[in-house]
Amino acid sequence: MHKKYSLFIGLFYLLLMACGGGGGGGGGSSSTPPPAPLIADDGDSGSDSSADAGESVTCDVPLQIDFVEAVTDSWYLWYDEMAGVDKANYESAQAYLDARLAPLIDDGRDRGFSYMTTITEDETSISSGAYVGFGFRSNSTSAGFFIIDVFESGPAWAAGVRRGMELVAVDTGNGFETLAQLSERGATSEEIFGPREVGIERDFRFRQIGTKAEFSIAKAELSPPALAGEPLLIERSGLAPVGYLHLRQFINAALTPEHGSLSLTDATTFFKEASVTDLIIDLRYNGGGLLSVADTMMDLLAGMTATGEPSFKIQVNDQHPEFNEDRDNWGLFDELPDTFSPIRIAFITSRSTASASELVINGLHPHIDAVMVGGNTYGKQVGQGRWDLHKLVEGLEREDCDVALRLTAFEIVNGENEGGYHQVGLDGTGRFTLCAAEDDISNPFGDPREASVAAALDWFSTGSCPSSVSGNRNGLMAKQRVALPAWLEAEYIPARIDANLR
Repeated sequence: MHKKYSLFIGLFYLLLMACGGGGGGGGGSSSTPPPAPLIADDGDSGSDSSADAGESVTCDVPLQIDFVEAVTDSWYLWYDEMAGVDKANYESAQAYLDARLAPLIDDGRDRGFSYMTTITEDETSISSGAYVGFGFRSNSTSAGFFIIDVFESGPAWAAGVRRGMELVAVDTGNGFETLAQLSERGATSEEIFGPREVGIERDFRFRQIGTKAEFSIAKAELSPPALAGEPLLIERSGLAPVGYLHLRQFINAALTPEHGSLSLTDATTFFKEASVTDLIIDLRYNGGGLLSVADTMMDLLAGMTATGEPSFKIQVNDQHPEFNEDRDNWGLFDELPDTFSPIRIAFITSRSTASASELVINGLHPHIDAVMVGGNTYGKQVGQGRWDLHKLVEGLEREDCDVALRLTAFEIVNGENEGGYHQVGLDGTGRFTLCAAEDDISNPFGDPREASVAAALDWFSTGSCPSSVSGNRNGLMAKQRVALPAWLEAEYIPARIDANLR
């Protein structure tokens, strides 16, 4: 039997991520109301819990379920809409959590954003985005299976795989089979691409612009660079060049990259030295990430323009009004050494653009002339905190209880108190200009001929959206999608696991 314990709260860092979120904190028991949460980025949280003297505490399922109950009752954003269930009926903390949140999951407000995880897995994800794979991101259409992004640090890039290639056949050990043949015999995703283990090898046959190429690629542990390629300058006659920056994810590596990759400060310094005033920021596949990284990015882009003004406000549920009123829980624009001041920004967006990406666009919009190019965003205005069980119960150590809860605990508005984009996307608010353009995989990121980049350049040139959607040059990606085998359903949607990472 578990003894009563009290949980003190500390939301110590926050993540806005469509595929799961990151942040930290504690929970609150019904007998001990929590104090106002603290916001810091050092990963420390306060705890004050107790158990009866002489009785050891084990990290078993009943304790985990008690932990989930305490945290959700106090901190879940829609706590008053949770289902009432008997926790004795559940054999895992995840099953209990899913049952409590069923009404919010069913209506689409909490689309896999709240879940049980481990501290180890979570810290690895938010730091570097590391995973085991070949190092490419894919998208399936009615016409086939296409590579849409290849990570510069991965084995696929080293082998020669590039954006725009179509995967036509795979050798799983018995010679090449086409995707149609693999589908017909019911091959599973793991059989085709192999388990997520270092050294697993596959032979791939790709097609691009009528030519075919074969690559033998072995899986490796890799950390996709936060920035896709290098920041670019697009020259214009008689005017300062247009800057181009592609950010894949708001992870720590965007600020402190590894393996010689570039950071956001490297990019803004580069643009400042080139006297850039018009900037393209490519967020088309960016599903979110750390709030601290989004905060820094906004400082780098508008720290001089809006010094001291709120860039965002964190709003938790109405059980903690003192939190919402505390300016320490707001972001404020701050001028950094590498801050520069673009006058206009064109954000390349899509339904894969979510959470922290949407926060940045929404936060900068009142201060910079901005437009969206591509498609509407996903619509995730909420973020998650992380609560670590071992920190909240006396006698538990991390090595004995590597258990954490990611919970939808807050929503974000900008400094003008504007939000309203959850589930409808930024375009759904009616506050943004959206210039429609296709995701043109036939050209590299940042190429002036790429449809979305071309539409952004047109907007800079004319001040209005192109009269017709550019980018239909790539008809394959524009075709309507059809039902495909499960292992081919790799179109990116913000989910707990990004199924298009291979």
